[in-house]
Amino acid sequence: MMKIMVFVVDGLYSEDLSNVYVKWNEMYLLSRLENFKESDLQDFQKAINDWGNIFIKLFRDFSRSNLKFPKLHSWIYHIVDTIREHGAINGYTTETYESLHKTYVKIPYRLSNKKNVEKQIMENIRCRAIVMRNRVKKTKTPVAFTYTAKLFDFNFSEAIINEHRDNPKLNKNMSKGFAKFIDCLNSYLKLLNTTSEDCRIKIYSSVTLKNSAILRAVDNFHDRPWFSNIAINMNIEELSDYQTDNGICYAQTLLITEIRLPNKSTPLHLALVQWYDFKSEITPFVYGCPLLELVELYNFIEIEAIEDIVHVISRFDKTNEHFVNKYLF
Repeated sequence: MMKIMVFVVDGLYSEDLSNVYVKWNEMYLLSRLENFKESDLQDFQKAINDWGNIFIKLFRDFSRSNLKFPKLHSWIYHIVDTIREHGAINGYTTETYESLHKTYVKIPYRLSNKKNVEKQIMENIRCRAIVMRNRVKKTKTPVAFTYTAKLFDFNFSEAIINEHRDNPKLNKNMSKGFAKFIDCLNSYLKLLNTTSEDCRIKIYSSVTLKNSAILRAVDNFHDRPWFSNIAINMNIEELSDYQTDNGICYAQTLLITEIRLPNKSTPLHLALVQWYDFKSEITPFVYGCPLLELVELYNFIEIEAIEDIVHVISRFDKTNEHFVNKYLF
């Protein structure tokens, strides 16, 4: 919940209410380090102080004890010295064990029929260990992309593409993708000195990326549309042409395609995307996160250029303003 609360309370009460969650996330990320240098401890103490000052200012008047809690006192004044003496926090907190309890007790228990539970839990863990061991032993050449659920399969034809564009049953994002399909494909193929004539087009609902993330562009996934937002590594030559987030640009996926050209043995793995741009050049980041807007710019990009799936949250009281959530950990 803390990962998204900064966006939930955006614009409510006061700016400090959002900032207290921003500072908490920054502090928490530092607290999870496995090894601390002295400079890390100094940064951690500063993050604690920054969070503590805002937290106490906001909530002291609502506490009968004026927030005189032992845990809060220990965290602000003693946790850094404790790390110096005993090492990283993860070594003596219950967080790791709670995670293991979920994996090795709670999940196997739910999979059981609730009779002779201990035996079933142990059998589940044993089977899981066998599967994991076999996965390690079998070394296969990794498949770059794994597509699922083919939605359309056709030879390139403006008539077919326009028919899909005008299909009232399709989600507006998918219709938008078909509306931009011909121009974007011709622009991309022009860079390859070829044309769209006689090419075969397959459109899928999802594809698994090299990092195992699943990219989706489907108008009905468990009764809801899902068009993944993505981070894209820009070419070094193009960095000066755009305002980027450390070389990363953002886009929304409209269509996921596999395109086979005549006389080419390997297909093109492309995604048709609509780009985000920074809402403001003066303040491109708010709460430490990119503040973006969707712009009328569309392109086919190589799926291989996709760095990762990102969590984009629309600003509730604004039109076409979106945060990239950088507090997922």
